Amino acid sequence: MGFGACGRTGGAVRLFAIAFMGLLLKLMPIMAAVVIIPARYASTRLPGKPLLARTGKPLIQHVVESVRAARRIERIAVATDDERIAKCVEGFGGEAIMTGADCRTGTDRVAEAAGKLALRDDDIVVNVQGDEPDMPADLVDQLVELLTESDAPMGTLAVPLPVEQACDPNKVKVVTDVAGKALYFSRAAVPHDRDGTSAVRYLLHLGIYAYRAGFLKELASLPETPGEAAEKLEQLRALEHGYDIAVGIASVTYSGAGIDTSEDYDEFVRRHPPKEA
Repeated sequence: MGFGACGRTGGAVRLFAIAFMGLLLKLMPIMAAVVIIPARYASTRLPGKPLLARTGKPLIQHVVESVRAARRIERIAVATDDERIAKCVEGFGGEAIMTGADCRTGTDRVAEAAGKLALRDDDIVVNVQGDEPDMPADLVDQLVELLTESDAPMGTLAVPLPVEQACDPNKVKVVTDVAGKALYFSRAAVPHDRDGTSAVRYLLHLGIYAYRAGFLKELASLPETPGEAAEKLEQLRALEHGYDIAVGIASVTYSGAGIDTSEDYDEFVRRHPPKEA
């Protein structure tokens, strides 16, 4: 009898614990994930590119529409310091956030825009480049999931890079540790294949980032670092200040190529010709 009573008591305790945990889960705030797309008019090689519209849509609209297919994203905003871009975004039903003209990098522009949103420190901010209209929505979702499951404050993605392309300084390489945390990003061919065995695995860094909102605010306040200045790679600021960056291998095929030149845009228009009325 005594054992049965203890068993009934234990069962009641377990049922209470389960009910209590369920109540806690309902009361806990759900982590939000937003995309902020930095876009500026004064591009050195292709001025005004967010507004180029030979496909029938401005380039920035292509970027926004690609991201809208992501399942894990609750809000999408374009961060810009140019009224023309803001009006364009609002014209096709998007959200624009005005930022200062003195932002050092795209990351700093994203941080300023994120500061104007009611985000909790653990919410996730995804930075999608404003000149990557072919960014797969699946990669946006993958990056949100990567950061959600990681203890790192920042995450990004990479894809395997053929050996013959490793020396191209326009293709940024990333080296990771065995746990998938970034060790370094470089325009040089890293790791260096000293013996010429061709057994080195190169990873091409994709220019998409995710940050915990609280960390993004801190990152923007940090001073520029030597590696960041030398390589012109803003992600090195986080590494050189001692923060981890989780790196995932992209789950779908993507070249990571953005629209940097008029030739790039010509090729994009060939792939996305304007629809006939």
